[in-house]
Amino acid sequence: MTGTEIPLSGGNMSSGVVRVGDTVRRPTGPWTPAVHALLAHLHAVGFHGAPRPLGIDERGREVLTFISGTVAWPAGFRQLNSDGQLRRAARLIRDFHDAVAGFTPPPDARWQVLMPADGDEIIAHHDLAPWNLIIADREWAFIDWDVAAPGTRLGDLAYAMHGFAPLSADPAHQRDDAGRRLRLIADAYDLTEQQRLDIIPLLGRSAQAMYEFLAQQAARGTQPWARLWDEGHGDAWQADAGYIIRREDQWHQALLG
Repeated sequence: MTGTEIPLSGGNMSSGVVRVGDTVRRPTGPWTPAVHALLAHLHAVGFHGAPRPLGIDERGREVLTFISGTVAWPAGFRQLNSDGQLRRAARLIRDFHDAVAGFTPPPDARWQVLMPADGDEIIAHHDLAPWNLIIADREWAFIDWDVAAPGTRLGDLAYAMHGFAPLSADPAHQRDDAGRRLRLIADAYDLTEQQRLDIIPLLGRSAQAMYEFLAQQAARGTQPWARLWDEGHGDAWQADAGYIIRREDQWHQALLG
């Protein structure tokens, strides 16, 4: 391998991630072959909102194309204040879900399943959030696909709505127009009336599941989850779950009113 290694940061999960030229090198896991098959499929069917897999380097690290741009959280999040930009993020999620619908995982596929999913309709990303969205002038893309695994469209979207609306109990991030932004996401994704009804309870359930997952992993001392718990992420997810559940009537009015 030639070229200078530049450490990369962003998101909450990755460590040992470096840029080498126009590529990213990341540690592998048992799930890597399945994730590479998924990413290759997405590009083959015309979805380019994800890195392209380039194999494994001589040090046993996965090699992906480097996606130039700004991570939407926190540096680029102000761009998502725009209705048009928020719609674009939602449409990217819909395009991904449509593209992955035709994916048949390898027969020996192994996935990094962090939490039980509510079904196996698609191979979901499971962390569609501003901290994993790269904003560029021309194309946007989601990164950090290591926890891709069986799931559902609505489960994946409910998690995304939490981050993109956002549905936050923190006064620093809470928005008076959160319901309106939920509606923008739902409209851009083109949710049916029934899907809008079905996704409302998933909003709070998704946040509560993240709290419970972090609590379990912190009790076991599993990294990086124990660190995130110590930094207060567990308390934040629990507070968000309460905030979301208490306002389900508001979300119903916003999505279906």
